[in-house]
Amino acid sequence: ISALEWLLNGAKGVISVTANVAANAMAMLCEAALNHDKSRSLAINKTLKSLHEQLFIESNPIPVKWALYKMGLIENDIRLPLTPLTQAYQTNIEQILLKLDLLKH
Repeated sequence: ISALEWLLNGAKGVISVTANVAANAMAMLCEAALNHDKSRSLAINKTLKSLHEQLFIESNPIPVKWALYKMGLIENDIRLPLTPLTQAYQTNIEQILLKLDLLKH
């Protein structure tokens, strides 16, 4: 079950992996859902769908840490038992970050 599904079914808040990367968009999604604006919350969720999926493509928190590194928010300091994000997934996540305008230019 997704954060949006929880909110639309009465939850008052969520702990969101995606919010670490797309905080503003997730805040807007939560606000819309909590205000019972289902169409707006669904629209925001649709824009984040590919990011949601890619952030769980490998074990959490590997993709999130890589995205935050790519955004310039943390160092690329992965320690065992974590391993570096697979190169193919790096490309996918970078493209999504660009599409969502989350990378510094």
